[in-house]
Amino acid sequence: MTAAADDSRAPSPTPIDDAVLPFEVATLDLRGRMVRLGPAVDAILMKHAYPPQVGKLLGEAIVLATLLGSALKFDGRFILQAQTDGAVPLLVVDYRTPGLLRGYARFDAARLSPDMDSGALLGRGHLAMTIDQGPAMNRYQGLVTLDGGGLEAAAHEYFLRSEQIPTRVRLAVGEEFRSGDGGTTHRWRAGGMLLQFLPKAPERARQSDLHPGDAPEHVTPHHMPDDDAWVEGQSLIGTVEDIELIDPDLSAERLVFRLFHERGVRVFSNVPVAAQCSCSREAVVSMLASFDPKDRADMVEAGKITVTCEFCSAVYVLDPREVDVGD
Repeated sequence: MTAAADDSRAPSPTPIDDAVLPFEVATLDLRGRMVRLGPAVDAILMKHAYPPQVGKLLGEAIVLATLLGSALKFDGRFILQAQTDGAVPLLVVDYRTPGLLRGYARFDAARLSPDMDSGALLGRGHLAMTIDQGPAMNRYQGLVTLDGGGLEAAAHEYFLRSEQIPTRVRLAVGEEFRSGDGGTTHRWRAGGMLLQFLPKAPERARQSDLHPGDAPEHVTPHHMPDDDAWVEGQSLIGTVEDIELIDPDLSAERLVFRLFHERGVRVFSNVPVAAQCSCSREAVVSMLASFDPKDRADMVEAGKITVTCEFCSAVYVLDPREVDVGD
């Protein structure tokens, strides 16, 4: 982490969008991050004009990927991908250090209904979280089963099963409508907070490793009570309202101070994030070159190959000779 801010100064009243704010509550052995997204999440979601419930789900995935990806201490990528049997069968978010985001969702419009929450949209399947450190390093991937729950529940399950770090996550996405001389404008906003209990004594962070439904028949799972500091931390983050996480007039520093000031909280320098796709003409040519020549030839229509990026909707029109169709 970067150098800590002076504890004596007042929290900044100036809200900052598209940034991650790391913080620490040393007296409770808590560390966390808060993310606030404005133009970045709006740019990603407006590329495809998603139905509101799909836009909200993808926005939550973007926040979660930002909270987790911003913890990387090296150059690399954090990829969040859900594959399910639900109305949104595929959801992908790609976070690239030092803070570049892209994402998209596929959905079945015939299966959507306005009252669907994130769990209903996802249905059953799995959520993969992949850390990619580059071609010279092995990838690390964690898998979580999706069984009708939302992304917050999936994140909690991931940290319980894979990382074994007491963790709580809050995700919020909303649509902002403003009236002006030019009429009503619409934009997406999103925010989230991640809180982790990281005591120096590992035994204080132990959690019950079985849910009641996981235990074999006639076996009562052993219950491990939470440390008092973690009980307090969970209670505090549980008071956060969705509107506070996305409020354009409430700075992240003020919200963190509001929650934890009685225990003493330090904040660190903001980490900026931005929406930026990694597609390019060169990357498309390289991708097409990996196909069998016959398959590439089948892609030719009216003497051209047209490729549309699923993330940003950029359209690339190529002459077949650029990828040696006809080899």
